[in-house]
Amino acid sequence: MSVQYYEGIGRRKEASARVRVMSGDGKFIVNDKPGEAYFTRLGDVDAILAPIAASGQDRSSLDITVVVKGGGVTGQTDAVQLGVARALVKMFGTEMTPLLRKGGYLTRDARIKERKKPGLKRARKAPTYTKR
Repeated sequence: MSVQYYEGIGRRKEASARVRVMSGDGKFIVNDKPGEAYFTRLGDVDAILAPIAASGQDRSSLDITVVVKGGGVTGQTDAVQLGVARALVKMFGTEMTPLLRKGGYLTRDARIKERKKPGLKRARKAPTYTKR
């Protein structure tokens, strides 16, 4: 039995998330764990599901399955949020795009870690200057 799902890919920093949204009974699974058990920080699950609320859909009628890799907690949270928004656009068509774009859910945050430069301690931090 095949289930029709809509997939969205989200990325942020070093994190990458593959999100599948399908009609169902409100399950939220991340890497084979319940979403609330995987994202334990206060407000992370609400931030991830914010595109659903912004689009006016009922969360209890959608099943969300996520495979997320790399990065830290913040990067993974934002990657999953972007993936959910992209999957909703595929699921409900382009009439959803202005609502999600207005909330900023369809914009990929391109900020990544700057590379370390030779002679410096980090990307921009120079060693302490000593006169003698």
